[in-house]
Amino acid sequence: MSTAAAVTAPRSVRRRNALLGLVAWVCAVVFVLPIAWMVLTSLHSESDAATNPPSLGASLTLDGYREFFGTDGGGAGPWPALANSATASVVSTLFVLLLALPAAYALSIRPVRKWTDVLFFFLSTKMLPVVAGLLPLYLFAKNTGLLDNIWLLIILYTSMNLPIAVWMMQSFLAEVPTALIEAAQLDGARLPTILSRVVAPVAAPGIAATALICFIFSWNEMLFARVLTGVVAQTAPVFLTGFITSQGLFLAKVCAASLVISLPVLAAGFAAQDKLVQGLSLGAVK
Repeated sequence: MSTAAAVTAPRSVRRRNALLGLVAWVCAVVFVLPIAWMVLTSLHSESDAATNPPSLGASLTLDGYREFFGTDGGGAGPWPALANSATASVVSTLFVLLLALPAAYALSIRPVRKWTDVLFFFLSTKMLPVVAGLLPLYLFAKNTGLLDNIWLLIILYTSMNLPIAVWMMQSFLAEVPTALIEAAQLDGARLPTILSRVVAPVAAPGIAATALICFIFSWNEMLFARVLTGVVAQTAPVFLTGFITSQGLFLAKVCAASLVISLPVLAAGFAAQDKLVQGLSLGAVK
């Protein structure tokens, strides 16, 4: 009786693992298939990309990428828009980290009174629909001469990502051993030194995860960039929408542009995937 149960248990475990593996593969295919389809469509001509159903065996071409990069018609191409997106995303992410680290320190390692209420207040600022503040921001930018200015986007992206960054980093910094901080204080270290040389190295995975998420949010933002910028501060998502017209075919060009614009985010996620996994798992197991 016990031998049969011992044989049945591994079989049930193997069947369960096989089922979970199958579900994981199905989910992976569901997520990867649209990206693969976008890559294939970007390599087709406009006429082949517009066929319904699409032709999988159509000849491949790089015309969509040539038009995106401006090699066919000249001009600056997407480089100014990509540079603006990189500037706004990187600089705003740095500002967010500089502001969120001491705030999270005050809410976790050295908690203030009613720190949970403070966290919920931070999170409540994300509940306002973005479009609700669009008109006041536009009027403010117009009256202060900040329309089509990259620094306006940097300020907006910093304020938009700061609440979620504080919320995330508070849980990460709560895992920092207080004994390290007390030892540094006994050695005469001040708060800036404690944050930069004690807290930051220990919470590096969480900080990296927060930075990556803030970078992705800033890179993908389009509503503010569409309304508040024109030509000088135009970002990559806004540049992408210029390929969608009411005349002619544009599907292959849009797929090529979408793939190129997505590459920085994919590269950043791939480069920081170990830190991202470590950071997002902090606090999950006590």
